[in-house]
Amino acid sequence: MIKSRWLYGLWIPVLCFLLGLLDAFRSYAAAYYDGKFYLPWIVAMRWSLSGWLVWILFIPLILWVSDRYRIDRENWLARMLVYVPMGIVISIVRTLFPILIYLGFVSDFDTLSGWLGRRPYFLLTDFLFALVFYGFVLAVGQARNYYRRYLENELHVTHFEAQLARAELQALKMQLHPHFLFNTLHSISALQLEDVGAAQEMMARLGDFLRLTLDNAGVQKVSLRREIEFLKCYLDIEHIRFGGRLKTVIDVEPEALEVQVPNLILQPLVENAIRHGIAPNPAPGVIKIIGKREKDGVRIVICDNGGGLQLNGASAAVTEGVGLQNTRARLQQFYQSNCSFEMKNGVEGGLVVSMSLPASVDDHPNTRKA
Repeated sequence: MIKSRWLYGLWIPVLCFLLGLLDAFRSYAAAYYDGKFYLPWIVAMRWSLSGWLVWILFIPLILWVSDRYRIDRENWLARMLVYVPMGIVISIVRTLFPILIYLGFVSDFDTLSGWLGRRPYFLLTDFLFALVFYGFVLAVGQARNYYRRYLENELHVTHFEAQLARAELQALKMQLHPHFLFNTLHSISALQLEDVGAAQEMMARLGDFLRLTLDNAGVQKVSLRREIEFLKCYLDIEHIRFGGRLKTVIDVEPEALEVQVPNLILQPLVENAIRHGIAPNPAPGVIKIIGKREKDGVRIVICDNGGGLQLNGASAAVTEGVGLQNTRARLQQFYQSNCSFEMKNGVEGGLVVSMSLPASVDDHPNTRKA
């Protein structure tokens, strides 16, 4: 790390020195007129090097300002009000710096003014070159910013894919969970003797459930409509397993059905409600899934009539399993702080899980999405 920083700081002086030598050679060659050199090499080198070495201070400053004040589509005009005056000031300072060096170490004011008076274009070309070089350094800084944003976006996409992969893995674990398979297959086996049609229906729903999981593999977001279809497939299996003990109510506003939500975001929450809220309780269980379209997104509430959270004094002691932890982490990766996710005991008992998700810019209520 120290070596890389040392090399990063070294290239600026080296670059300025090389550009100074190149500019000195250009000035020295341009001074050839009628077979005479009116600009000695030492003068050309001193003038050009002093002008270019001052960029050792300006280049880090320009790059720092470029990082601090990034140019976007929405703020480019305001940024120009910062960058243009800054470029003019830096170009003027760079143009006057060789004059100050000459006055301080080489010649007096009369000699220098007499020499520049016969060649005023020296100052004009120095100013224009400085302005162009300033724009070049600024463009490099902005290009570096865009590249960093690209890498950050790629990193976010990688996180999304990793979270989605973990969610799919969690769903597959649930599907292949010994208790889940045992209960499902046991229900199918029992129904074969009592109700062959119901057994076939349960087997078909199990196949649909697995198919929908594989169809959405690798998809980061789906419409809430699609997510509800997948959830109904899962609930159909659980209805047969629990019989009359399980009742589900799905109340989602039509305006909310086309909002894009993270794939496989509801099933772990409903599965958690069934496993910890309904299954341990011999009384009939009810699970409600409510979806409402809000101004800035959608609000989804999942509540049950189970035992709820175990209270410990004034606070609730919550131990989140892998499914809940993964859900919270995925929401954080997708929306950062623009979403909410909370669990609390309901007023009439049971657990209430609610989350508010922002709508994407393309989540138009009349647009159908997969």
